[in-house]
Amino acid sequence: GRGRALEFLRKNAANGISVANLLAGLSSILCSVNRAGLTPWVSPVPGAHLALPLAVPTGAKLDDFADFTTFGLGTALLLQPQGVLGGLLSLAYVLAVFARLCFFSSGIPFTYRGLPCPYASALLASTFLLTGGHVALLRVAATAMTLFMADCGCYPHDRVLESQLWKKLVYAGGVVAVLLAPTAVAAVYCLAWATSYIVFPFALWSCKA
Repeated sequence: GRGRALEFLRKNAANGISVANLLAGLSSILCSVNRAGLTPWVSPVPGAHLALPLAVPTGAKLDDFADFTTFGLGTALLLQPQGVLGGLLSLAYVLAVFARLCFFSSGIPFTYRGLPCPYASALLASTFLLTGGHVALLRVAATAMTLFMADCGCYPHDRVLESQLWKKLVYAGGVVAVLLAPTAVAAVYCLAWATSYIVFPFALWSCKA
């Protein structure tokens, strides 16, 4: 019946977001490998993984796998890993994402250890789009993001749909920008969002803010 259908959708909404995340990451990888004319956009909404709680362990594993594919492998290919230096940097970035997803649980409610990889990916993807893939600038930014993810510093974990109204509006604005706005506008929006989280994590984005 209708009630069961609504309950199914409610319980699997987070899984649907994870699957969409995974497909976006795979598409970005294919574009990078094939040098397609399409511009890769691996991290359209930095807080997408914070939207809804995951109800079952399988959902959590799916979310981590999707994050690793999109925010790890997909983003690393944007760094244009040619030569020893580029290859090592891309490898270090992917390993930082892997370690961040596997080991950096703070044990503190609503708190992460290390920069969440979607924000690092959003910053790098936005930089890629706005600079036309400027290799030197991307490598500098990737080095900084790798150090932020490997750091043990604390960052707030705030489920967007359980947060203040203005945060919901920021999230909704990101979705609208990615779907409807020109690429440059979406990139600037997500770059500002990611940068604000990285620079002012608790001043702006804490649950208690």
